[in-house]
Amino acid sequence: MSIKATRTGIVLRPDPTRVLFRPFELGSTTRTLKIIARVGGMTDEEAEQKLDEVIREFGGRHYKLERFLLQRFEQIKPQLLTDEPLTLERKLLLGAYFTMEYSLESAALFNPSMIWHPDQSNVPPGYKRFILSLRATGEGHISSISFRMGYIDEEGKIVLRKPSRYVTSPEIVSNHRFNRAQFERKLYELRLENSIQEKMMAGLGDEFSLPELDAQIKRVSAQYRYNAEYETIAGGLLALAKSNYEIHFEEDQSLDERCIFPTSPNETNGIEDARFVQFTDDNGEVTYYATYTAYNGKVTFPQLLETKDFTHFSISTLNGAEVSNKGMALFPRKIGGRYVMISRQDGENIYLMYSDDLYFWQTKELILKPTYHWEYVQLGNCGSPIETEAGWLVLSHGVGPMRKYAIGAFLLDLNDPAKVIGRTSEPILSPDENEREGYVPNVVYSCGGLLNGRELIIPYAMSDYASSFATVNVDELLTELVGQNKPEVVNSQEVVS
Repeated sequence: MSIKATRTGIVLRPDPTRVLFRPFELGSTTRTLKIIARVGGMTDEEAEQKLDEVIREFGGRHYKLERFLLQRFEQIKPQLLTDEPLTLERKLLLGAYFTMEYSLESAALFNPSMIWHPDQSNVPPGYKRFILSLRATGEGHISSISFRMGYIDEEGKIVLRKPSRYVTSPEIVSNHRFNRAQFERKLYELRLENSIQEKMMAGLGDEFSLPELDAQIKRVSAQYRYNAEYETIAGGLLALAKSNYEIHFEEDQSLDERCIFPTSPNETNGIEDARFVQFTDDNGEVTYYATYTAYNGKVTFPQLLETKDFTHFSISTLNGAEVSNKGMALFPRKIGGRYVMISRQDGENIYLMYSDDLYFWQTKELILKPTYHWEYVQLGNCGSPIETEAGWLVLSHGVGPMRKYAIGAFLLDLNDPAKVIGRTSEPILSPDENEREGYVPNVVYSCGGLLNGRELIIPYAMSDYASSFATVNVDELLTELVGQNKPEVVNSQEVVS
């Protein structure tokens, strides 16, 4: 008997009305100067009338719009031809001319990952609050991380909260400090460590900031005429620094108003498929991690996001000989004193990785190959492993004929996850007639499920367009995987009190 997931009927579709403001970049200094000149030619009355129109039309669609318009003015201020002081109205209007709205999920809202919310206060007895992260895709097929919130009631029903009308991207922490030893180790992994790099980092302390690094690079470069090798090394140093950064949101913003939008050079074309996990360290400290794929339009880069409160986030590059391809997912705790990840480096097989350092991964071990007809093209994980008394339960996806995706599961030994206890020979979830049409047809895909008592909740994407939920009885699934009757399940992702 094969186990099949039960669909909930909930469908979460992209909402084009959820817009955030972004810089409107023209890519031309000449055009920028012309716009500044045209605005400068407006009378005070004309400028005030136009600004009033902007605020009336857009003020109710955004969180703290005027603050962003002033920030945009400060960014274009160096291109003003004089130091003549401007009124607040002129500054706001100039900022508006270089700002645009971006509908972050106008094209798709998919590849969900689900975890328990760190704050379970004021929740009725028997209820649990959860966070759902999603890949939101908008104009230019640029992906970002969007959030929804909801709860599971005492009967196991999933209820999604209607999201706020507002959505805002975070501010980059300007005083972020880099650990020099770790930074230089990453330079070594990227093959950027040489005598030029040593000159460019000379004088920096054990910790340093991006402005300090930039200033040091400029001092060294100024001593030489144009040199292509120096330019390459300088570009690599700054790209690495900009790809390791911190962001924060206003604490009074609701979680569903927060959007993690691409920021670093690695992410210019999107942040894809974040796999969130509640990680508990050996000392009991809880951190929420998410592995994700950064895409610059040509190459994908595995990255790591971490937070304790979903207000402040740190983003880091993952490095090492075996950091490649897509779909890495972190186990929710260390095993044998080491971090563990499930991965797929070659595009078709599933591997296991161990490391003493969360940010460096040097080895891998093959544990699963495509075996059944529905996974002959490739295998991959659907989120982080879930701890049960019977073993590590991992949702997987397989690709079969006509590039049809389906979701299955396998079970790994708790103490030695390289040992495969069992795997489903048939999918537990395949696209039905209502799910097979979309941006990428015939796909169901998840970035992480959640245990709720004796039920496994699987949030999943439908053909890379919208998202839904399905459930599976954990006892029945484990019985099929290990052949025992109702093994006891331990939820390692229980609510943090």
